[in-house]
Amino acid sequence: MQADTIRSLIESGLPGAEVHVYGDDGAHFEAVVIAGQFQGQSLVKRHQTVYSCLGERMREEIHALQLRTLTPDEAAARS
Repeated sequence: MQADTIRSLIESGLPGAEVHVYGDDGAHFEAVVIAGQFQGQSLVKRHQTVYSCLGERMREEIHALQLRTLTPDEAAARS
């Protein structure tokens, strides 16, 4: 699995999201996902939303995925 593939899958599942995925060993990744869809969602729900974009790949191809999920307002406040 490549970082670009993960990015594309998340972007497909969360239209309009800004997605950055890092990791080059093919199994361990870090993703930053900024999406308006996260507004009002708990951290657990946000992560579940991202995992649903990846489906079975989370069990079969991705060994570890560290997530940082933010709304656009939260991202703007951090920069």
